[in-house]
Amino acid sequence: MALLEIRDLHVGIEDHEIIRGLDLNVNAGEVHAIMGRNGSGKSTLSHVIAGKPGYEITGGQILFRGENLLRMEPNERAAKGVFLAFQYSVEIPGVTTVNFLRAALNAQRKARDQQELSTPEFLKRVREVAGSLNIPHDMLKRGVNVGFSGGEKKRNEILQMALFEPSLCIQDEIDSGLDIDTLRIVTSGINALRSPERAMIVITHYRQLLDYIVPDVVHVMAKGRIRKSGGKELALELEAGGYAQFEDAA
Repeated sequence: MALLEIRDLHVGIEDHEIIRGLDLNVNAGEVHAIMGRNGSGKSTLSHVIAGKPGYEITGGQILFRGENLLRMEPNERAAKGVFLAFQYSVEIPGVTTVNFLRAALNAQRKARDQQELSTPEFLKRVREVAGSLNIPHDMLKRGVNVGFSGGEKKRNEILQMALFEPSLCIQDEIDSGLDIDTLRIVTSGINALRSPERAMIVITHYRQLLDYIVPDVVHVMAKGRIRKSGGKELALELEAGGYAQFEDAA
């Protein structure tokens, strides 16, 4: 059984259909890259998997370990092991990053019937993980994403992913707005979290990201469906011929 199974998914918003009969299977241990132009439905797909409100599911299924994900609230999906790193991170003024992380982690542990971490236990753990990702401790004392650079926001999300230990990690255009040095730091943190038990979906416009996060499978998305799937060489085909060939076929 695949970790994530999407069958004939149809999604719309305000009477406009965005995803039009999408199928996708992702197994544990795999990294899948989804590529496509703006408006192809890539980010919509990530939001629907995570449970972001505002979308209308008009058909199809999303199964996670055989369970119907569409019947779960966003917090239930997170507790089951679904994690989404947003393209544009939300700022939460007045809430320090360390307090946010502790509350979120313990909420997930409670939902999984695990014992909550005490303050000393949590601080020890978060410092160890932050150190492994080269995240300075003073960043943990600041408001969540408030005044953070683009690179700091991305590293903060990698820190969350490392702490929460999800089974499915979705990265929505993590390369957006990053310089080359920050991109190396962020992608090295993601690569460190690859494991046989964890699957990843990486959403991007650009082939260059896949030089840093080498995928097992590449999918090309156009007009709300996956139009072609293949190995990493498919990304080179895209670079040579562009997305128009797949949109014309669609």
